[in-house]
Amino acid sequence: MRTTFITSAADVGQFPQVDGAEFAFLGRSNVGKSTLLNALVNAKVARTSRTPGRTQLVNFFDVHTGRGDFTLADLPGYGYARAPKDVQRQWAPLIEAYLRNRQPLVAALLLLDVRRDLSDDDRSLFEWLSRDVAPRGVRIELVGTKADKLSKSRQKPAMVSLARALGVTADAVHLTSATHRAGLDGLLAHLQGLAHSAPASEC
Repeated sequence: MRTTFITSAADVGQFPQVDGAEFAFLGRSNVGKSTLLNALVNAKVARTSRTPGRTQLVNFFDVHTGRGDFTLADLPGYGYARAPKDVQRQWAPLIEAYLRNRQPLVAALLLLDVRRDLSDDDRSLFEWLSRDVAPRGVRIELVGTKADKLSKSRQKPAMVSLARALGVTADAVHLTSATHRAGLDGLLAHLQGLAHSAPASEC
C-alpha cells in the first residue's frame, strides 16, 4: 500500500480533482482522526499533535492499495473551544460545503471516542449527515476509536451503547484502536470494497 499527500484546501476552490472514490474522516478534535488515518494506511502522512484542533484545512491523500484505490480527506475537527474564534467560524462552512457538494465522496466516516458519552455536537452532526448528506447517496459510517483504552470486557458494551444512542445496530459501528491496530484491517477492506464498487467520477 502506498499513500501520498495531494494537497491542503482552505476553501472549496482548492479541492483537488480526483478519479474514483473518496472517503472523509470527521469528528471531534480530540477523537484521534489523524492518528487513525495514519494507522489505517500504515504511514505517517497526516499531521498529529498533542494539541487538539491543529487540522484547520481539508487535507487530501491518495491511497493506492492494488485493489479499490481511493482518496482520503481529513476534515477539520469540531468542538475544540480553545481554537481561535475566527478559525472556528471558517470550519463549519468549509465542512458543510464539502459534505453537501463533493461529488467523489462515497462515505463520510464519523469518528467517535468509545470511552465517552455522545456530545451534543456528535449527535447533531450525525443527525445532519443522515438528513442532508445521506440522501444524495453518501454512506454514513460510524467508527469507534480508542478501543484499547477500555478493557476487552467493556469494549462491546461501549459499542452497543454508542449504537443505541444513535439509533443504529451495533454492527453498524467499526470498533478500532490505532495503537493496537485492532479493527483496521476490517475497516480498510470495507473501504476497498466500497471503492471497488463505486462508479468512476471526477470533481
